[in-house]
Amino acid sequence: MITMLEAAAPQGMDWSFWVMIAVMILIMWLFMWRPESKRRKQMEEFRKNLKKGDKIITAGGIYGVVKEVKEGESSILIEVDSNVTLRIDKSMVVGDPAAAPQEKK
Repeated sequence: MITMLEAAAPQGMDWSFWVMIAVMILIMWLFMWRPESKRRKQMEEFRKNLKKGDKIITAGGIYGVVKEVKEGESSILIEVDSNVTLRIDKSMVVGDPAAAPQEKK
């Protein structure tokens, strides 16, 4: 004969399982998705506000100065050295060298 406690045990485990799944999803959202979303929005805003004279770093590690920004296009012209210019896609701009962490000597 099954007692009331034995019959109720599987339902209690089922409830706690769903609570643990919900807690894991909440933790993943707080520590992974939310910060990445913030970083993505900041980079989008940075790229949108690029103007002539801004110093940038490309995804390939090239340092340059913005020479021309064409509105409506997704490319910019950067100067990397005297008389050396490159046309790159705005999505390849990853940062500002002034904001990059500096090495301590």
